[in-house]
Amino acid sequence: QVQLVESGGGLVQAGDSLRLSCAASARPFTTNAMGWFRQAPGKEREEVAGISWSWSGGNTYYADSVKGRFTISRDNAKNTVYLQMNSLKPEDTAVYYCAYGVTRTQYVYWGQGTQVTVSS
Repeated sequence: QVQLVESGGGLVQAGDSLRLSCAASARPFTTNAMGWFRQAPGKEREEVAGISWSWSGGNTYYADSVKGRFTISRDNAKNTVYLQMNSLKPEDTAVYYCAYGVTRTQYVYWGQGTQVTVSS
């Protein structure tokens, strides 16, 4: 069982920045992916960013809505993934969830979520 603990959410104003962190208790999959999803009230959960890792290196993915503003990164030594969010907009308001799995289409473990609220 892998525990994922998110941190870094909060209330900010439009244009501000936040950095989310997600620490995994273990990383059992040699080839794996970690990602961030978000869910706003009344909306479906959407994938925000993902980063995969294999022996050949890593790849990143970003939703169109956050490209150029958000950056995902990971520290394998710390089993931690980060989401740097710049130029935040009110529409970024949501609960952000961290996920870990074999690939971006095979997430197995999920965090409890952290609230991000962006005021206009």
